[in-house]
Amino acid sequence: MGFAVTNQAVCAQLTERGHAVVAADDAPNDQARRQAAAMGVDLIERPAPEDWPALVADARVMVPTPGLPESHPSLGAAVAAETPVISEFDLAQRWDARPTLAVTGTNGKTTVTLLAAAMLEASGIAATVAGNTETPLVEAIRDERPSVFVVEASSFRLGHSRCYRPAVGAWLNFAPDHLDVHASLASYRTAKAAVWSRADEQSTSVVNLDDPVVVAHTPDRGQVVTFGIDEGDFRVSGGALWAGSEKLADTAELHRAHPHELSNHLAAAAVAMAAGAHREGVREALLAWTGLPHRVVLVADHNGVRFFDDSKATTPHAVCAAVRSVAQSAGQTAGQAVLIAGGRNKGLDLEPMGEVAQGLRAVVAIGEAAAEVQEVFAGRCPVTIAQSMEDAVRRAAEVARVGDAVLLSPGCASFDWYGSYAERGDHFSLLVRELIGGSP
Repeated sequence: MGFAVTNQAVCAQLTERGHAVVAADDAPNDQARRQAAAMGVDLIERPAPEDWPALVADARVMVPTPGLPESHPSLGAAVAAETPVISEFDLAQRWDARPTLAVTGTNGKTTVTLLAAAMLEASGIAATVAGNTETPLVEAIRDERPSVFVVEASSFRLGHSRCYRPAVGAWLNFAPDHLDVHASLASYRTAKAAVWSRADEQSTSVVNLDDPVVVAHTPDRGQVVTFGIDEGDFRVSGGALWAGSEKLADTAELHRAHPHELSNHLAAAAVAMAAGAHREGVREALLAWTGLPHRVVLVADHNGVRFFDDSKATTPHAVCAAVRSVAQSAGQTAGQAVLIAGGRNKGLDLEPMGEVAQGLRAVVAIGEAAAEVQEVFAGRCPVTIAQSMEDAVRRAAEVARVGDAVLLSPGCASFDWYGSYAERGDHFSLLVRELIGGSP
């Protein structure tokens, strides 16, 4: 069900192995139609709810596209017909015996996945990233070069896995997210916990001691490796990152050293070293790491005001981390950040963003969720609603004072005004540079 990037790769692998495949999609584009025709796969367009019982009854298994809402009629029909629902992870594991290192969490997955892979490569271990990236795992296994796959494991894929068991499973953190897909917060939590649900004596579980939800799900089988800012097998102590008794790097040597980034560094080191990376390779990757776009990236520092692009922040949890980070980066305290927040809410309660209200000079609310953002901060700090990103940047710059940070950290998805969080962040950065260029 669903015929975009991941399931097109799934179909290609299945048809090559001689399986008969039927694809369905609620809104296929021309590219999907061409791909189905090229593979010789029947593509059923916009099946009605009453069509699903017959479709799934004739199938041995069903593979849903990542992000298919749990309320979709195809899933209910599969349960009623007792047709197994599986993920691309299940198929990849069936077809390829090389170990996978799975990284899940509400925030930080991409960073930890890419950094862990860099640590492995620097240690002489061929690694490829896959999963919730541009390359599905079922496609990545076509490559004979890697000896290990570092997998960005979304709740969408984990939640539908029936037998997937990573050699190393890391759970970074947990906060409400994707309630437009998952039926409830409990369902989302269960999907995340699936990274450890089939752990055995050969498994390694990487646990964040700073997150009580993660700690509560720690498996009682296999090896457990912990990380945390102040405690754990991987930790920060005396201004340095440590792996047990081995010093990895001084925090002053790192390009990115905000608290949430240090946590990501520790997690990546724990994952990589569990798969055989050595200290020198880990250190080399840490010192070279400059971060990813749209994650608390300094766009400009103009007339004493810093402008940060954190467009990737699409949950309240990520917004709070960003506000604290930009304040800490300049040794600042309360009242010195102007937050631009809003967009398309993913079914989340935005109230937790209010935790950082005392650290804000003002809030500029944007997009479909502007009224919700305004309600969160009403009575806590000044709030204005902008009608466009141009308007938001202008309003934020007008209220900011010397020493302040203007921070785009939306806490919501981008799909009301933009096609992606990257497009949103790029537009913000462009507008900031235009504003500065036009300033006296």
